[in-house]
Amino acid sequence: MKQFKTESKKLLDLMINSIYTNKEIFLRELVSNASDAIDKLSFQSLTNPELAPGADELAIRLSFDKDARTITVSDNGIGMGEQELDQNLGTIAHSGSEQFKAENAGSQPGDIDIIGQFGVGFYSAFMVAGRVRVVSRALGASSAFVWESDGVSGYSIEPASDEDCAAVGEHGTAVTLFLRPSDEDEDTDRFLSEWGLKELVRQYSNYVRHPVQMMVTKSRQKPRPEDAPEDYKPEYEDYEELETINSMTPIWKRRASEVEQKDYDEFYQSSFHDWVAPARTIGFHAEGALSYDALLFIPAQQPFDLYSKDFEKGLALYSSNVLIQEKCADLLPDYLSFVRGVVDSPDVTLNISRETLQQNSQLRAIARRVEKKVLSELKSMRDNDRDAFERFFENFGRVLKFGIYNSFGSKSDLADLLLFWSAREGRMLTLAEYAQGMPEGQDKIYYAAGESRERMEQVPAVRAALDHGFDVLLCTQDVDEFMLQALRSWHDEGTSGDSEGDGREPRDLELQNVSSADLDLASDEEKKEAERATADHRELFEALKSSLGEKVGSVRVAAGLGDAPASLAAEGPVSLEMERVMSQGPEADRAPKAQRVLQLNAAHPVFAKLVAAQEAGDEERLDLYASLLFDQALLVEGLQVDDPIAFARNVTRLM
Repeated sequence: MKQFKTESKKLLDLMINSIYTNKEIFLRELVSNASDAIDKLSFQSLTNPELAPGADELAIRLSFDKDARTITVSDNGIGMGEQELDQNLGTIAHSGSEQFKAENAGSQPGDIDIIGQFGVGFYSAFMVAGRVRVVSRALGASSAFVWESDGVSGYSIEPASDEDCAAVGEHGTAVTLFLRPSDEDEDTDRFLSEWGLKELVRQYSNYVRHPVQMMVTKSRQKPRPEDAPEDYKPEYEDYEELETINSMTPIWKRRASEVEQKDYDEFYQSSFHDWVAPARTIGFHAEGALSYDALLFIPAQQPFDLYSKDFEKGLALYSSNVLIQEKCADLLPDYLSFVRGVVDSPDVTLNISRETLQQNSQLRAIARRVEKKVLSELKSMRDNDRDAFERFFENFGRVLKFGIYNSFGSKSDLADLLLFWSAREGRMLTLAEYAQGMPEGQDKIYYAAGESRERMEQVPAVRAALDHGFDVLLCTQDVDEFMLQALRSWHDEGTSGDSEGDGREPRDLELQNVSSADLDLASDEEKKEAERATADHRELFEALKSSLGEKVGSVRVAAGLGDAPASLAAEGPVSLEMERVMSQGPEADRAPKAQRVLQLNAAHPVFAKLVAAQEAGDEERLDLYASLLFDQALLVEGLQVDDPIAFARNVTRLM
């Protein structure tokens, strides 16, 4: 019995129990090793073609024995002799693949892609196996050898028997794992089935460049006997057939001219468990210091769990066709969390477990390119397929808005993708389209935020803006007000350089809520009338403020309210819509309140009633009017009245 050549027991225990977080990747590592062995043979055949079989004969074989509790991974690759078994498997962290790459640096052809790097993947077998047996015959050798270990006490290397030699043929390696019994911590029985092994290959090694084959049980109908009666029922029999269970060439590495959209759709639906085809497919290849292939999909519908705490963003990350991370979150910004897809790069620097990466700068470089590609595709969809873009925005517009609110990425790029409902035109507009329709002299973008478009269209401030010739964008999602306040303004590129444009100069347009107390939409004449009413009835405003107390910060006349007797506005950073949204949250009791302003319409008959009550000294009626007007304004804004019973009693008194 030989001892491992390092501080082996401690290091091997670390390898088995600490490096890998997922035990089922043992098959990925063994299949990758087998793939490397075949690639090394292919390289050797370039100088000595007689030693290697045809490319169609090279394969990786899987088999299992449920009764013996064994799994065998074999290949007809380059194989190993006694010295190589001792060096590669007896010396932990010695990578034969890495040594091969170093020795042949600069001379490997482009189709030889060695996966191994660290020389520890083989030992992942001990996460599920109590004993591992390796039979290997090196290319051109007359005999084979057997390496065996329990992963604890050391290992042995012995000449192989005739039976073992026959198992590996003229060259190759067979690794047999003797699985530990299942227990509460690990269900190893799940690996001892056709379905279990096929699923592991599909998940982790589906795109290994060589065929992974396994004898599978199938069913077929027996021939109908010549003397079968009329009521004969077909009989079936089971049979075994060697089947290739991996796809080998990944769709993202095939030429675009060779792939139809239906092929991309099938890959997307099967890989990402969606029952409809994607809205858009984006594929690209990058070369240079960091080479990679990417295949991205914009879903046509919203995942059911997109806004749940359990949702995980990320692209599938492969290295040399081997799955590294099923969802690599670093490849996508949060505001593109809905994007699905694959990135495959042989150049990313993996950590020793091949489950994470060592250099985040590589991921950042890929992520920036992915981000630009997706944003470019969305802008193209917006400009060339508006119906499709509006469907996309209905599903994922909220995610883009959160991106602006959280200041991820470029706010201007995201703002250009936003759509809002136009109160004037009755359709969805971009900010650029809104700016194009602005009348001369308008220097702000007006919006209103609330629960429904129908209700907002009746809000006095919205109607007043429309009456004065200004369009209003109606926002109905709870994130809208927060997002627009974070955005603050939008840069209008203008059309001064466009011969077909309207001659607009570039400018920054402030975003303003029409429910803001400092809104200025009135004409000069309306402003003069409001100023006269304010000067003539100061005592009335003081009395109303005294009656309402802390409910309002002030009472004033507002110009341009149309046929509304009064309206509520807000001063300061908290708008009425923000107050409404936060009042529905888990910490509603501590949510900040808007600084409310009760605005009166001096041209409305109700204002004359207020003046008359104040001049008559009827404080009781003035209190009644003040309370009713305030509660009515609350309801119009979609806010709850403080005391519904008192409101109903006041209405009854007035009747």
